[in-house]
Amino acid sequence: MPHPIGIDMRTVAGMGPIDHVRLAAEMGCKAVSMGLQQTGRSSRYAPWSLREDAALRREVRAALSDGGLRIGLGEGINGSADIAPDDHAGDLDLFAELGTRRIGARDNGLERDRAFDYMARLAEMTRERDMDFAFEFSPVMTFRNLQEALALVAHIGQDRVSVTVDAMHFFRTGGKARELAELDAALIGHVRLCDGLLKGEGDYAAEIETGRLIPGEGELPLREFVDALPRGKTLGLDLSLPQAGLGVEAARDYLVEVVARTRALLA
Repeated sequence: MPHPIGIDMRTVAGMGPIDHVRLAAEMGCKAVSMGLQQTGRSSRYAPWSLREDAALRREVRAALSDGGLRIGLGEGINGSADIAPDDHAGDLDLFAELGTRRIGARDNGLERDRAFDYMARLAEMTRERDMDFAFEFSPVMTFRNLQEALALVAHIGQDRVSVTVDAMHFFRTGGKARELAELDAALIGHVRLCDGLLKGEGDYAAEIETGRLIPGEGELPLREFVDALPRGKTLGLDLSLPQAGLGVEAARDYLVEVVARTRALLA
């Protein structure tokens, strides 16, 4: 398979970061996405915060090194009407300390001109810390589709930002695989892989959290999607898996099957 697999943080439903990294390593994955604090917590997992716990950060760095993984995408650094870009400096420092490759950001519905300026400053701050910066479009954000995301790239500079391409957002906003194949490979930063419906009904924001299906169980043309990506691009599995919230052992049993099925589908 020309594309390594990663395990994005939504898929593990609030699991602790050390168990997340170790599970990914057991499955032969190459990367994880991670935030600095727990989100989507199951009652089976104790609360955790990399922001507040220096010892946990050291343990996560050790687990990443032991497993031959890295944090492919640092999450949670997003646009805000209440927080200035420079207020994210401390969190960016922590991601750099953890050896993060790339910071991912969303505009969170900021007014368009403000979003341009906010993302440009985050990209600059990220680059100062020797990390890459990737922007994620979504139909519920200000920048809704690939073309609007590329307008942001043009504003910031192609050498300073790439695009996170989420399969669900991409196809639900009318994207075609050939559009990805025509892009400069450097423009494609992080890739989120899931299946889902081509046309949904109701609240898309809720569907983002609960409607991300295992590859092969939905309607998205994922084979075409993956074939259009630059060879070797890591595919971050970003799934809605209630089973992952049942505890580490239950999550392991289920994720082993999910990763195997994904690899078989894309082989």
